[in-house]
Amino acid sequence: MPFADYDTGVGWSFGLEIDGIEMKDIQEVSGLKLEVDDIEMKANTPSGQMVIKKLPGRKKAGEITLTRGLTMNKSWADWIKHVFEGDMVSARKGGSVKVYDYRGEVVQTFNFTNGWPKSLEVGSLKAGDTSVLTETLTISHEGLESA
Repeated sequence: MPFADYDTGVGWSFGLEIDGIEMKDIQEVSGLKLEVDDIEMKANTPSGQMVIKKLPGRKKAGEITLTRGLTMNKSWADWIKHVFEGDMVSARKGGSVKVYDYRGEVVQTFNFTNGWPKSLEVGSLKAGDTSVLTETLTISHEGLESA
């Protein structure tokens, strides 16, 4: 197959959905990491030499970080309140991040399970600054899979 059949996704074209609700105006997503523990096994060969073999262990859970401009939308602040109140049934949500190609077609989807907001941070306030004020949400999840 020619190389052109494998157009890559572009870093600026992505979408976010949490529990079936499309999240708009997301500026940045990071932490899309699939990882497993490694297990080190040491053994001796019949000739007495020690060998080390690496084996895959359990899947690791992780964190996804989302950034958007600060607006009157209080959905992230409302979501983290569930955690503060100990209502983890309401706090845990599933979601997906979709990466699109130049034509707007999905190249890859990353699905996370049982995500809940770990932290919400508003960007720095500084007199004379002309940049957009942002809020950053860190979601702790129990699993990330590429679909």
